[in-house]
Amino acid sequence: MFKGKFDFNLDFLKMKSPSLVGVDISSSSVKMVELSKAGKMSDSFRVERYVIEPLQTDAVQDGAIVNMEAVSESIQRAWKRLGSRCKKVALALPASDVITKKIIVPAGQREDDLEFQVENEASQYIPFPLDEVNLDFQILRSLPNNPDEVEVLIAASRKDKVEDRVAASLTAGLKTVVMDVEPYASQAVYELQKNQFPGGDNQVIAIVDIGATVMKTNVLHKGESVYMRDQPFGGDQLTQEIHNQFNLTLEESEKAKRSGELPENYKTEVLQPFCETLAIEVMRAIQFFYTSTQYTEINYILIAGGCAAIPGLDKIIAARTQVSTLVVNPFSSMELSSRIIPRQINNDAPSLLIACGLAMRSFDPL
Repeated sequence: MFKGKFDFNLDFLKMKSPSLVGVDISSSSVKMVELSKAGKMSDSFRVERYVIEPLQTDAVQDGAIVNMEAVSESIQRAWKRLGSRCKKVALALPASDVITKKIIVPAGQREDDLEFQVENEASQYIPFPLDEVNLDFQILRSLPNNPDEVEVLIAASRKDKVEDRVAASLTAGLKTVVMDVEPYASQAVYELQKNQFPGGDNQVIAIVDIGATVMKTNVLHKGESVYMRDQPFGGDQLTQEIHNQFNLTLEESEKAKRSGELPENYKTEVLQPFCETLAIEVMRAIQFFYTSTQYTEINYILIAGGCAAIPGLDKIIAARTQVSTLVVNPFSSMELSSRIIPRQINNDAPSLLIACGLAMRSFDPL
């Protein structure tokens, strides 16, 4: 971050605090996760607390906060339910609100020289004035074939997008110290679990996060994102079908969907067709990936989001795509505190992918 350049000191990509709560503000809920180290010398984590707090309908639309009061109140309720003393949080912006670019620069530059070069590069591809954006960068690695050069990731977002999220948490009494990007938060969780896939980073992995209104696909190869795409499809379609089929209000339909208290024909006449349509949408995302890149194969699909908890959905997607499909559980290798109910967190885990990745920022190198 360029010190003193912006209205507040906030990093997209750098860690600033040793203790954070990960907060994911989605279109349907606010999700919070707090982690700790399982031991002083351990590389493993323990889940201390988590909470999912429903959000008023249409308070967040297309990733943008349109009802600040409703979002702030939901954040405040979530934090009180969480029961944490930590008031420092890590938030994330949707990928659609962030412009990213990788550049190659000479290694060993002074920070102010590197900042100047990043700003010049950014001015060439950001379609609005730099004084209207928050801009940050991170050195990723030295080039294997040329150690005198390094690869740098630049991230930029309109100030209003960042400030809205910061203001919502501030109004709720919390201080934002890290602003991440959603796909990078989910990638952090993947890094914990990549060893379970034969071939490791050489595999092509598609993380498909199925939220209430948007299905977000992020394809990784060698631990780096090579493709991202959002599709307007999600769990709200299932709620709408329940509403249409059983003559319930949308609110009643949402509650019935979550509780499973629906007539016997729900599974065959509503849920099964929805899952088949969802699998078709995943297949479409994969086909777009193949036609947009040089890749011709995906080795694994990892599904996340609220819809991922639907029993058997992974098998339906695998059958449609002919790709091994797994439900994401970001906590599968973590210890659980005594206040966590294992059965409940296993059910909620796919929805907590981004919040978990944000909570892990507590343990980034300072």
